[in-house]
Amino acid sequence: MKTARNITKAISFAALLVTALASLSRPARSQEAAARYSKMAAVDQYLMTDRSAEIAMARSAAPPSISADAEVMVLGRHGYETVVKGKNGFVCLVELRSLRASKRSTRKGCRPSNPARCAT
Repeated sequence: MKTARNITKAISFAALLVTALASLSRPARSQEAAARYSKMAAVDQYLMTDRSAEIAMARSAAPPSISADAEVMVLGRHGYETVVKGKNGFVCLVELRSLRASKRSTRKGCRPSNPARCAT
């Protein structure tokens, strides 16, 4: 009986020790990520200058039978804004991940299946 208690205590102590050691490494990882991304890029880098081109690009993501009556959203200074109210429950938008991605996505023929046409 005494041996079983000692084993239980040893297992509990080992689990506590592993948990404590694992939690010590987490702050270092988050500080490293914060140092890498200490400042966000200016929102102007993500905005497309031609709003009608962004609307056309958003609509091109779906077949005309869907995009004709879909809601269209464009990226503005405070997030995505609805510029065309939809009637069919679908939403079309251009998702910009970075300045480089937005430059790529505006090029004619730029598709994931054809990355050579997306090169800057």
